[in-house]
Amino acid sequence: MIDETPLIFDRALYLARQKKASGTEILQNHMATELDERLSLIMRRLPQALVITQASQIIVDTLKVSGKFDAVTQIEPSANDTLNRPDLNYDCIISLLDLHCVNDVPGHLAQLGRALKADGLLLVAFFAGDTLHELRQSWLDAELEITGGVSPRVAPMIGVRELGGLMQRAGLALPVADMDHTTVRYADVLALMREIKSFGYANPLIGRSNKLASRRLFTKMAEHYHANFTDADGRIHATLEIAWAMAWKPHESQPKPLKPGSATQSLAIVLQTKR
Repeated sequence: MIDETPLIFDRALYLARQKKASGTEILQNHMATELDERLSLIMRRLPQALVITQASQIIVDTLKVSGKFDAVTQIEPSANDTLNRPDLNYDCIISLLDLHCVNDVPGHLAQLGRALKADGLLLVAFFAGDTLHELRQSWLDAELEITGGVSPRVAPMIGVRELGGLMQRAGLALPVADMDHTTVRYADVLALMREIKSFGYANPLIGRSNKLASRRLFTKMAEHYHANFTDADGRIHATLEIAWAMAWKPHESQPKPLKPGSATQSLAIVLQTKR
């Protein structure tokens, strides 16, 4: 099924850039803090854990000191969306900052689900929602004005409302999701794009143009950005949203919704009791 999925991202290029990235320490520290907070809400042990992320000692250390795992295995994302892990092998799988660049998201989530033991936990975090929507809109406006057409320059993002459905489609239960929203500010667009490159997140789209943006096009994009997304002090802002989602491999011990018509009290009685 993976081979039949239209390719949106150049995974090999994306992962190669990630390996060379030089400015990810702040982002990794942020992810470790958020991960620790979410793990603190899980009141049980999950002996065998798999974490899928670019080599990051702080993430592995965060998992180990949480006291929830007996063993933590860390692997890097694969270039072809394939997990290559045995089924029913892990009590917990954590995927960090990768799903936003996966071509077959439902298929990949299904692979993660199959690698979980019954009642195992899947936790994923990735760029989503309105991330860099300001930059996307500025490129679109500039290209339409100069060339009359557009080329893909900022990757499409999954919305938080889609996450629950994707988890359930992958055969997982009790999905919950939230969005970690951050606004970052820069002196100008060039500073923003330099940071994106330093994080290894430059355009990984298959359909990207192989030609460098002309000075005229870049200047026009910058004009649109500063015209629409500049704060009162003259600095521009950019949106970053990281989606965090958790779901469980189905198990008979998990709570299940009541069947329609099985309620033993009417809504009127319940509301009256609460009053």
